[in-house]
Amino acid sequence: EMEDHGTAFKTRWRVLRERVLAMKEIWTKREAEFHGQFVRFDKIWADPKPIQKPHPPIIVGGDGATTFDRVVEFGDGWMPIMRPTRNPVERIPELRERLRKAGRDPKSASVGIFFAPPKREALDTLAAAGVSRAIFGLPSEPREAVLPRLDAYAKVMRS
Repeated sequence: EMEDHGTAFKTRWRVLRERVLAMKEIWTKREAEFHGQFVRFDKIWADPKPIQKPHPPIIVGGDGATTFDRVVEFGDGWMPIMRPTRNPVERIPELRERLRKAGRDPKSASVGIFFAPPKREALDTLAAAGVSRAIFGLPSEPREAVLPRLDAYAKVMRS
């Protein structure tokens, strides 16, 4: 899949890092330049700049061994996938500590959960743990199957 998009699997994280850092330069500097291994450009001008300051939030997905390295270095948030076998909420204190050790405000990175359980009690528990964003799963099924699920999600959100 990576190679279908022009990125070798072996270098994907290094390429991602440089692309994000390069975009931050473009978004935040009047005259941006970047000279990395994978991304290189001399002085450029790019307008308009994003309305969000200093730039749109960089939300890092995943729950692997090096995910927090990326969140700490260039992320504004973390969004792992909730799995029945592993609750990423248990890692929030570790993320906060990693941010603190790096000299960042421990609350400077938001936490969201992908495939959050669509139950009010579960959402309240996630919020109490520091989760500020929850995304429910939605199957690729016919309209007749999806619309009732959306109605159920709306009911949970109104409760």
